[in-house]
Amino acid sequence: MKLDANISAVVTGGASGLGGATARLLASHGVKVAIFDLNDDLGEAMAREIGGVFCKVNVTSSEEVDAAFAKARAAHGQERILVNCAGVGGGAKTVSRDKQTGEIKEYPLDNFERIIQVNLIGTFRCITKSAAGMLTLDPLEDGDRGTIVNTASVAAEDGQIGQAAYTASKAGLVGLTLTVARDLSSEAIRVNTILPGIFDTPLLARAPEHVKAALAAQVPFPKRLGQPEEYAHLALTMITNGYFNGEDVRLDGAIRMAPR
Repeated sequence: MKLDANISAVVTGGASGLGGATARLLASHGVKVAIFDLNDDLGEAMAREIGGVFCKVNVTSSEEVDAAFAKARAAHGQERILVNCAGVGGGAKTVSRDKQTGEIKEYPLDNFERIIQVNLIGTFRCITKSAAGMLTLDPLEDGDRGTIVNTASVAAEDGQIGQAAYTASKAGLVGLTLTVARDLSSEAIRVNTILPGIFDTPLLARAPEHVKAALAAQVPFPKRLGQPEEYAHLALTMITNGYFNGEDVRLDGAIRMAPR
């Protein structure tokens, strides 16, 4: 897909981090970008910076997602690019024992459901609604009608202790990539997924420096945290390379996560 001012995109979780870097990079190529996010201040600031539009949306709500796509399309026209970066974390062991009292605690299912709803179902909700809109467009000269990039995690393959819900949500995204790519292949829509390792995002920025240094030291090479711009460039490759389809790609400096 050739990127220019005739192409529009939607980036979920686009107010900061991986999504923010992707929104900036797409906009630098002339693409009209709509930011889907819950953070009003960061979302509006990003939209002003890149000349895009901000749509406040909770991806667990079909009504809010519909309204956000309607707003984005009213401003920019039907998107041909969707990049899904919206996601949440949170962990606890499947069952655990209090070291002092011996009390046995079960994983809180409401938290498990919340993570699945945002990371997996929320992503799929955006995929289906965006792809339905893409079907109203004619293919471009290169044959592409649209392209979708999802964000999983190396946790999908190397889930650590306490990450059952997060791992399940991200493994679900890996599992659906090829299937959805096959579903949409007859409509000339490509689907790929990135599995980031340890990246320097706003969530990690709150960690103490010694914690970030310890995480960086675990990466075989280069021994540092990943930069959001590196994610964005891989997303750009998946978008622009017309033969890139149905793939799940790790972006992690060759790290394999230890149990804890």
